[in-house]
Amino acid sequence: MKTVLVTPSHDAEALARLHASCFAESWSTEWIGRLLAQPGVFACLAEGNDGGFVLVRAAGGEAEILTLAVTPAARRRGIGSALIAAACGRAQEIGARAMFLEVGQTNEPAQALYKRLGFREVGRRRGYYNKPGRSNEEALVFCVELPLPRWET
Repeated sequence: MKTVLVTPSHDAEALARLHASCFAESWSTEWIGRLLAQPGVFACLAEGNDGGFVLVRAAGGEAEILTLAVTPAARRRGIGSALIAAACGRAQEIGARAMFLEVGQTNEPAQALYKRLGFREVGRRRGYYNKPGRSNEEALVFCVELPLPRWET
């Protein structure tokens, strides 16, 4: 498993740059900074600060992955799994008993990752993802009970 740093806050500008390298529609420094300033929000950053990060909100015994960003050059090397494992561990430490996330209906690689880690589909959000020039994409809501089950890489 890859080593990750788990801290309550990170440089929002650096996280925004990482997010922009992963997504066509990325989150701004201001938006990430606002999220990090909220109670219960934390980030896990891949060691070396260039592979990716996960941003999580935890409250009321539940946690939610807000975004998982792994740079294209770092994909398929276990970084996403390690980030999710670290996020689930930290969320459990602060009282979460379950981790939730949304994933695009057509994002099969991400769905496969989450399923391999023990997540299961528990719902759907119609028209959740805005796709310019196309109809909005449905989101699948996934959940896993904590602690995260062991998985095979």
